[in-house]
Amino acid sequence: MNSLWFFEDVNLFKVFCPHKFKDYKSNHDFDAYKKKDYIYFEQDAANKIYLIEKGKVKIGYYNENGGEVVMAILTRGELFGEKAILGESKRDEFAQSIDNTTSICQIGVETMHDLMRKNQTFSFKIYKFIGVKFKKLERRLQLLLFKDTKTRLMEFLDELCTEYGYNCDKTGDHIIKHPYTQKDMASLIGTSRPTLNTLFKELKEENYLQFSRKEIRILKKAV
Repeated sequence: MNSLWFFEDVNLFKVFCPHKFKDYKSNHDFDAYKKKDYIYFEQDAANKIYLIEKGKVKIGYYNENGGEVVMAILTRGELFGEKAILGESKRDEFAQSIDNTTSICQIGVETMHDLMRKNQTFSFKIYKFIGVKFKKLERRLQLLLFKDTKTRLMEFLDELCTEYGYNCDKTGDHIIKHPYTQKDMASLIGTSRPTLNTLFKELKEENYLQFSRKEIRILKKAV
């Protein structure tokens, strides 16, 4: 599998959005969110699923000490709130916009179930997506609980390679063009931005990688 969040590199928005289905298009709108706006909170009713048309959304929860645990940061074409399809009645996580131009496609659970009943291939893609996503979240939580910070970063870089990476034909380096800020990445591996920056500098000094704002280059001899 080339990507953990996309089916055969197809943007989920193009597959799932009711705008693509004639019977649902006329009654369907998009909702706009600014940075720090919540799409839903923990314990809210789980009666919709959501697709990101543009922007970024953070998915997380608060631990017993009130600390925020970030499980995922999602971008255009990605789906969240999908446990409602499986019968979840209340949210066990929050979803928050972290971009000033986030646009969300909301889909009622009954609408989604109707789409799934009418299209077996569509239904299969939904369940395949949910299974892969749950596995990824499980791995991320295991990283946060049991690995040291540098190990968490290295394994996160492996994930980025799978999702956003490609080999450079000229140099043999592995290039990752990703949608995350350093703050996003720090949140995803459970550390601070200064600590993450220090680790990146250490890996650069070790000739493991080079990095800029939206690109990480894993050097050929490190691959």
